[in-house]
Amino acid sequence: MKNKSLILICSFLTCTLIGAGQVISYSFDPDKVNKGLAAQMDTLYQEDQRTRMELIGLIKGGASQKALDSFRAIIKLKDSANLVFAEQIISKYGWPGAQEIGMQGAQALFLVIQHADLKTQKKYYPLIKQSEKEGKVLSANVAILEDRIAVREGQPQLYGSQGYFDKEKNKTFIYPLKDVENLDSLRKSMGLQPMNKYIQDWDVEAYKSYLPYAEQLLKKSRQENSN
Repeated sequence: MKNKSLILICSFLTCTLIGAGQVISYSFDPDKVNKGLAAQMDTLYQEDQRTRMELIGLIKGGASQKALDSFRAIIKLKDSANLVFAEQIISKYGWPGAQEIGMQGAQALFLVIQHADLKTQKKYYPLIKQSEKEGKVLSANVAILEDRIAVREGQPQLYGSQGYFDKEKNKTFIYPLKDVENLDSLRKSMGLQPMNKYIQDWDVEAYKSYLPYAEQLLKKSRQENSN
Protein backbone atom coordinates (compact mmCIF):
# COMPACT_ATOMS: atom_id res chain seq x y z
CA MET A 1 0.00 0.00 0.00
CA LYS A 2 2.99 2.33 0.42
CA ASN A 3 3.23 3.08 -3.27
CA LYS A 4 -0.30 4.35 -3.56
CA SER A 5 -1.47 5.41 -0.11
CA LEU A 6 -1.65 8.83 1.39
CA ILE A 7 -3.35 9.43 4.71
CA LEU A 8 -5.39 12.60 4.75
CA ILE A 9 -5.47 15.24 7.46
CA CYS A 10 -8.15 17.77 8.22
CA SER A 11 -7.56 21.49 7.82
CA PHE A 12 -6.85 23.36 11.05
CA LEU A 13 -9.88 25.29 12.29
CA THR A 14 -9.27 28.83 13.53
CA CYS A 15 -12.71 30.03 14.61
CA THR A 16 -13.20 31.39 18.12
CA LEU A 17 -16.03 29.52 19.81
CA ILE A 18 -16.23 26.43 21.98
CA GLY A 19 -19.54 24.61 21.71
CA ALA A 20 -21.07 22.55 24.48
CA GLY A 21 -19.28 19.22 24.38
CA GLN A 22 -17.59 20.16 21.11
CA VAL A 23 -14.29 22.05 20.92
CA ILE A 24 -14.17 23.89 17.62
CA SER A 25 -11.52 26.45 18.59
CA TYR A 26 -9.12 27.49 21.33
CA SER A 27 -9.80 30.16 23.94
CA PHE A 28 -6.63 31.71 25.40
CA ASP A 29 -4.74 34.89 26.26
CA PRO A 30 -1.87 35.32 23.74
CA ASP A 31 0.08 37.42 26.26
CA LYS A 32 0.35 34.44 28.61
CA VAL A 33 1.66 31.96 26.06
CA ASN A 34 5.10 30.42 26.66
CA LYS A 35 6.61 32.24 23.67
CA GLY A 36 9.86 30.28 23.60
CA LEU A 37 8.11 26.93 23.58
CA ALA A 38 5.47 28.20 21.17
CA ALA A 39 8.20 29.27 18.73
CA GLN A 40 9.73 25.79 18.86
CA MET A 41 6.37 24.20 18.21
CA ASP A 42 5.66 26.61 15.36
CA THR A 43 8.90 25.55 13.69
CA LEU A 44 7.96 21.90 14.18
CA TYR A 45 4.55 22.54 12.62
CA GLN A 46 5.99 24.29 9.56
CA GLU A 47 8.53 21.51 8.99
CA ASP A 48 5.92 18.78 9.43
CA GLN A 49 3.61 20.33 6.87
CA ARG A 50 6.35 21.29 4.42
CA THR A 51 7.71 17.77 4.10
CA ARG A 52 4.25 16.26 3.67
CA MET A 53 3.27 18.78 1.02
CA GLU A 54 6.48 17.93 -0.80
CA LEU A 55 5.57 14.24 -0.63
CA ILE A 56 2.12 14.94 -2.08
CA GLY A 57 3.79 16.87 -4.88
CA LEU A 58 6.13 13.98 -5.61
CA ILE A 59 3.26 11.47 -5.68
CA LYS A 60 1.08 13.57 -7.94
CA GLY A 61 4.08 14.42 -10.09
CA GLY A 62 4.69 10.77 -10.83
CA ALA A 63 7.99 10.40 -8.93
CA SER A 64 9.61 6.97 -9.01
CA GLN A 65 8.98 4.48 -6.23
CA LYS A 66 12.64 4.75 -5.21
CA ALA A 67 12.34 8.53 -4.83
CA LEU A 68 9.11 8.21 -2.83
CA ASP A 69 10.57 5.58 -0.51
CA SER A 70 13.67 7.70 0.05
CA PHE A 71 11.59 10.77 0.91
CA ARG A 72 9.30 8.76 3.19
CA ALA A 73 12.39 7.55 5.06
CA ILE A 74 13.41 11.16 5.65
CA ILE A 75 9.93 12.00 6.96
CA LYS A 76 10.02 8.96 9.25
CA LEU A 77 13.30 10.12 10.79
CA LYS A 78 11.93 13.63 11.31
CA ASP A 79 8.75 12.24 12.86
CA SER A 80 10.79 10.13 15.28
CA ALA A 81 12.82 13.15 16.38
CA ASN A 82 9.65 15.22 16.76
CA LEU A 83 8.08 12.50 18.89
CA VAL A 84 11.03 12.48 21.30
CA PHE A 85 10.66 16.26 21.68
CA ALA A 86 6.87 16.06 22.09
CA GLU A 87 7.10 13.34 24.74
CA GLN A 88 9.53 15.49 26.71
CA ILE A 89 6.99 18.33 26.63
CA ILE A 90 4.10 16.07 27.64
CA SER A 91 6.18 14.59 30.47
CA LYS A 92 6.88 18.10 31.80
CA TYR A 93 3.59 19.91 31.13
CA GLY A 94 0.98 17.20 30.64
CA TRP A 95 -0.90 17.98 27.42
CA PRO A 96 -0.30 21.72 26.87
CA GLY A 97 -3.05 23.59 25.09
CA ALA A 98 -3.10 26.84 23.15
CA GLN A 99 -2.74 28.83 26.37
CA GLU A 100 0.68 27.32 26.89
CA ILE A 101 2.01 26.94 23.33
CA GLY A 102 -0.32 28.93 21.05
CA MET A 103 -2.83 27.70 18.47
CA GLN A 104 -0.28 26.50 15.95
CA GLY A 105 1.79 24.93 18.69
CA ALA A 106 -1.23 23.00 19.94
CA GLN A 107 -1.87 21.78 16.41
CA ALA A 108 1.78 20.81 16.00
CA LEU A 109 1.68 18.68 19.15
CA PHE A 110 -1.38 16.85 17.90
CA LEU A 111 0.20 16.21 14.51
CA VAL A 112 3.25 14.62 16.11
CA ILE A 113 1.00 12.01 17.72
CA GLN A 114 -1.15 11.72 14.59
CA HIS A 115 1.97 10.85 12.61
CA ALA A 116 3.35 8.43 15.20
CA ASP A 117 2.92 4.64 15.20
CA LEU A 118 -0.27 2.93 16.35
CA LYS A 119 1.13 2.01 19.76
CA THR A 120 2.00 5.63 20.48
CA GLN A 121 -1.38 6.88 19.28
CA LYS A 122 -3.22 4.45 21.55
CA LYS A 123 -0.95 5.39 24.45
CA TYR A 124 -1.83 9.08 24.24
CA TYR A 125 -5.44 8.79 23.09
CA PRO A 126 -6.90 8.82 26.66
CA LEU A 127 -4.87 11.96 27.48
CA ILE A 128 -5.94 13.62 24.25
CA LYS A 129 -9.59 12.74 24.90
CA GLN A 130 -9.39 14.18 28.41
CA SER A 131 -7.67 17.29 27.05
CA GLU A 132 -10.54 17.74 24.61
CA LYS A 133 -12.89 17.94 27.58
CA GLU A 134 -10.63 20.66 28.99
CA GLY A 135 -10.75 22.66 25.74
CA LYS A 136 -7.11 21.93 24.88
CA VAL A 137 -7.68 19.73 21.83
CA LEU A 138 -10.07 20.34 18.92
CA SER A 139 -12.86 17.80 18.60
CA ALA A 140 -12.03 17.61 14.89
CA ASN A 141 -8.54 16.43 15.79
CA VAL A 142 -9.92 13.79 18.13
CA ALA A 143 -12.14 12.53 15.31
CA ILE A 144 -9.17 12.31 12.94
CA LEU A 145 -7.11 10.39 15.49
CA GLU A 146 -9.98 7.99 16.17
CA ASP A 147 -10.30 7.36 12.43
CA ARG A 148 -6.56 6.82 12.07
CA ILE A 149 -6.49 4.29 14.92
CA ALA A 150 -9.55 2.48 13.53
CA VAL A 151 -8.05 2.16 10.04
CA ARG A 152 -4.73 0.96 11.39
CA GLU A 153 -6.55 -1.69 13.39
CA GLY A 154 -8.46 -2.77 10.29
CA GLN A 155 -11.78 -1.31 11.45
CA PRO A 156 -14.20 0.98 9.56
CA GLN A 157 -13.74 4.65 10.33
CA LEU A 158 -16.50 6.88 11.67
CA TYR A 159 -15.75 10.34 10.27
CA GLY A 160 -14.23 9.65 6.83
CA SER A 161 -10.97 11.49 7.44
CA GLN A 162 -8.68 8.70 6.26
CA GLY A 163 -8.08 7.89 2.64
CA TYR A 164 -5.47 7.01 0.06
CA PHE A 165 -4.36 8.60 -3.17
CA ASP A 166 -4.01 6.22 -6.09
CA LYS A 167 -1.45 7.81 -8.38
CA GLU A 168 -2.33 5.47 -11.24
CA LYS A 169 -5.96 6.63 -11.20
CA ASN A 170 -5.07 10.11 -9.94
CA LYS A 171 -7.92 9.91 -7.47
CA THR A 172 -8.43 9.98 -3.70
CA PHE A 173 -10.36 7.06 -2.23
CA ILE A 174 -11.80 6.79 1.26
CA TYR A 175 -11.26 3.81 3.56
CA PRO A 176 -14.45 1.93 4.62
CA LEU A 177 -16.95 3.90 6.68
CA LYS A 178 -18.94 2.64 9.64
CA ASP A 179 -22.09 4.64 8.85
CA VAL A 180 -21.98 6.29 5.45
CA GLU A 181 -25.65 7.32 5.55
CA ASN A 182 -25.08 9.52 8.62
CA LEU A 183 -21.54 10.59 7.74
CA ASP A 184 -22.13 14.33 7.54
CA SER A 185 -24.08 14.37 10.82
CA LEU A 186 -21.25 12.52 12.54
CA ARG A 187 -18.69 14.90 11.05
CA LYS A 188 -20.71 17.93 12.15
CA SER A 189 -20.87 16.58 15.69
CA MET A 190 -17.07 16.84 15.84
CA GLY A 191 -16.72 20.18 14.09
CA LEU A 192 -15.71 18.72 10.72
CA GLN A 193 -16.87 20.20 7.42
CA PRO A 194 -19.28 18.27 5.16
CA MET A 195 -17.67 15.44 3.23
CA ASN A 196 -18.17 17.10 -0.16
CA LYS A 197 -16.17 20.07 1.10
CA TYR A 198 -13.41 17.81 2.42
CA ILE A 199 -13.17 15.74 -0.77
CA GLN A 200 -14.25 17.68 -3.86
CA ASP A 201 -15.38 14.70 -5.90
CA TRP A 202 -17.02 12.87 -2.98
CA ASP A 203 -19.97 10.78 -4.07
CA VAL A 204 -21.72 8.16 -1.94
CA GLU A 205 -22.56 5.88 -4.83
CA ALA A 206 -19.01 6.02 -6.16
CA TYR A 207 -17.76 5.18 -2.65
CA LYS A 208 -20.05 2.15 -2.53
CA SER A 209 -18.79 1.00 -5.94
CA TYR A 210 -15.15 0.89 -4.85
CA LEU A 211 -15.87 -0.33 -1.31
CA PRO A 212 -14.70 -3.95 -1.92
CA TYR A 213 -11.28 -2.65 -2.97
CA ALA A 214 -11.15 -0.29 0.02
CA GLU A 215 -11.95 -3.22 2.31
CA GLN A 216 -8.99 -5.12 0.89
CA LEU A 217 -6.70 -2.19 1.66
CA LEU A 218 -8.16 -1.96 5.16
CA LYS A 219 -7.16 -5.56 5.81
CA LYS A 220 -3.69 -4.79 4.51
CA SER A 221 -3.46 -1.80 6.84
CA ARG A 222 -4.24 -4.03 9.82
CA GLN A 223 -1.56 -6.50 8.76
CA GLU A 224 1.06 -3.78 8.33
CA ASN A 225 0.31 -2.24 11.73
CA SER A 226 0.21 -5.53 13.62
CA ASN A 227 3.92 -6.12 12.94
